[in-house]
Amino acid sequence: MKGDSNLKVTEVRVRKVDHDNRTKAYVTITLDDCFVVRDIRVVEGQNGFFVAMPSRKRPDGQFKDIAHPINTETRKMIEEAIFAEYDRDEEEKVEEKEPEPEPEPEPEKEVETEIE
Repeated sequence: MKGDSNLKVTEVRVRKVDHDNRTKAYVTITLDDCFVVRDIRVVEGQNGFFVAMPSRKRPDGQFKDIAHPINTETRKMIEEAIFAEYDRDEEEKVEEKEPEPEPEPEPEKEVETEIE
């Protein structure tokens, strides 16, 4: 049905990559618990991060999307779900790196000694 906005992203899996290129993560999404789209990329561009849909290089050298949303509302919904999971993953990563606070040293006990 045209214009039906009941479609939901029901799962987002983010796989971060440590390369020196612009791709920061590969993402798999599940729509309505019944349709999976793989190889979506989170890319760092000149104006920040963006979502690149899976694509294939054609014989003429151009890249063509394999799957993509056909309206702005759906694209926004997918991007928001992806960035929410990507950001959550980043926050967990930072929390893991934060060192545990050192325990406070016990106060030194005064020792009385007799001098003869």
